Amino acid sequence: MAQLAQHHRLVDPTRYYPTGPRTPNQAEIDEQNPKATDRLLEGTSRVVRASCKTYAWGLEQVPQTGTFITAATHVTQFDVFIPMMALFHMGRRPRYMAKAEMAHWPLIGRWFQLVGMQPVPRRSGKAQEIEGESIKIITSGRPLTIWPEGTVTRDPLKWPMSLKPGVGIIALKSSKALGRMVPLFPCVTWGAASINHWWPWPRKNVVTCYDHALDYSDLLADMDSWASEPPKEAVDELCRRLRERLEVIMAEIRGIDPPAEGYFDYPTMTRKPRPAQTYPARALESNQYGAAASSLDGADLSLAQRPAARDLPPLEGTGQGA
Repeated sequence: MAQLAQHHRLVDPTRYYPTGPRTPNQAEIDEQNPKATDRLLEGTSRVVRASCKTYAWGLEQVPQTGTFITAATHVTQFDVFIPMMALFHMGRRPRYMAKAEMAHWPLIGRWFQLVGMQPVPRRSGKAQEIEGESIKIITSGRPLTIWPEGTVTRDPLKWPMSLKPGVGIIALKSSKALGRMVPLFPCVTWGAASINHWWPWPRKNVVTCYDHALDYSDLLADMDSWASEPPKEAVDELCRRLRERLEVIMAEIRGIDPPAEGYFDYPTMTRKPRPAQTYPARALESNQYGAAASSLDGADLSLAQRPAARDLPPLEGTGQGA
């Protein structure tokens, strides 16, 4: 935590407007069951504060208006609540994709539905239907939060694993529908796996980074020529960039390099080598992966040294430091 605090202004995402005064998106708030949302947000925040010490950086990048996509890591079930709580406290009310089983959880299942949950029936063969509904949410102007791994990571070492193609399809198709690149923000949460939820004291540190929007404008250059679906190559490339970006941010938070053997591939349950040109220096310098790293020689840095956000301006406003 001390090393992260040297490079970032860490704030408390369990409180309203942790980066300073903002104009809440009142239309979104009014549309999404404000009373139920306030109650669930307050209850979640109290549980989180009692269970851990939560820090975040990058939340000033959350847009005050307009649509966007948040792609979040999923190391534990707790990681569902941290980014949603942070975005709600920034005055936005994103819809969020979550496994349909959550809607039937005792007590809070109904609340999940009231506060913007889009149920995802897994292994149902309804992928296109789910993607279509997600695109409607985005093109209507609402933000959407996705956990693109599709489930809690199966990587034994808890790194981001291979992503489902849905996040790439949703981002590319909604961008084509709107005629512009929809902002896609990588979000990494780390630390919740160390919490003993039966006896969480002493409280552990949980860290969230809300990164720069990923630049995938080059993948949209020929979108007018697409058929009903974006090219598979573009979807795969966007998913690759996103997964690598999530891995880079997590490497900074954890302070260690990801496994040299490669990333964890969920369909085969094995590690696959990273592409030979992963994290090229020119990509870092051009901010291709969202990194403000123009002063870094990416070709010579380890993954743990490359993450990014080292050159971000400090967060403004009040917030709890580490």
